[in-house]
Amino acid sequence: MQNLTADLLRDGLDRALQHSNATTDALSTDKFSADWDERPEWAVGPFRRDDSLTFRLEGQWPDPTGIGWTSASIFNPSLIERDGRLHLFYRASPRKESLDSRIGTAVYTPGHGWTDGENPVVYPTFDNELLGVEDPKVYRVNGRYYLFYNGIWPLEGTDEQRAYPSPGWPLEEVGCDINLAVSDDLVHWEKRGRAVPHEITHLWAKGAVVPTDGTGAAVRIGGEYLMFLSEGCNGRPIVGRSTDFEDWTFNEQPYLDVSSLGHLHEVACAVVTRDHLVLDFFYGDHDGQFAAAQALYDLKDPFTQLALHRGGSLAWGGLISYEGRWTFAQGWDAPSDRRELYLYRSEN
Repeated sequence: MQNLTADLLRDGLDRALQHSNATTDALSTDKFSADWDERPEWAVGPFRRDDSLTFRLEGQWPDPTGIGWTSASIFNPSLIERDGRLHLFYRASPRKESLDSRIGTAVYTPGHGWTDGENPVVYPTFDNELLGVEDPKVYRVNGRYYLFYNGIWPLEGTDEQRAYPSPGWPLEEVGCDINLAVSDDLVHWEKRGRAVPHEITHLWAKGAVVPTDGTGAAVRIGGEYLMFLSEGCNGRPIVGRSTDFEDWTFNEQPYLDVSSLGHLHEVACAVVTRDHLVLDFFYGDHDGQFAAAQALYDLKDPFTQLALHRGGSLAWGGLISYEGRWTFAQGWDAPSDRRELYLYRSEN
């Protein structure tokens, strides 16, 4: 793995500023979550945009790395409520869906609106963050907050690439680690580094999807916390288990069969509703189009799916219940010249 230096950070920024992808530029949340032909009782959603909760990022953050970094797009956020206020964590990138991202935070106070935080709260400081930090997922456990995020780093020609081959999930030019930061107040964060070892990820893993109760609190299932990994890991379905949310073990565990719909890309989030677990996931259908769906499980058997439903939220940072309605944020629909995040809420 290359050592993080200012020159290499600057090279990454230069490449990110050239990024463009017509497919991801055209993604729309409404395509996945606004209208479903049929909706079983257990499904979560559908969702409509609530313009009264839109977050807009003004100005540019200071750049702790000193390379002149700026952002043009914000997306893939996570929400959690604390003391009646919404805390938002979001990915900011030089270009929409580019590398070289940073993570910021903002707070919504009812009656006063949004206030951006002292940002960035997470930016590259570790070698495995050389090409950016991405896609925060925040959870609450016993009064402490855990922020899982992706660390992106150059892969080609490294010792790690030779040590951890990934024929089951072919890699390209970058590796992706799941990293962790912890906080007692949602403001000050301590980085812990890589949360899932390379022996499990084979240099690429996304997910860190932990079932929550709708408040952002992680839920024990069968006496332990579960973490669903769904992308990378040499093509294997992996589940992490922990009794304290600090120490995790990871094993291969099949849990989701989407062959009737198409090909799984990534599980977005997981929520516990009454006696059920619902996984919300991203997949490619049999025509090669991006799509969303949800899967149903019994809490007593969280790895045996009971039903599938076409239509989902793709709430990468999780779903929360805010003022009695399921709520999430996303930035895909923002025009290319606006740094905006829209909040979507269930109809009931």
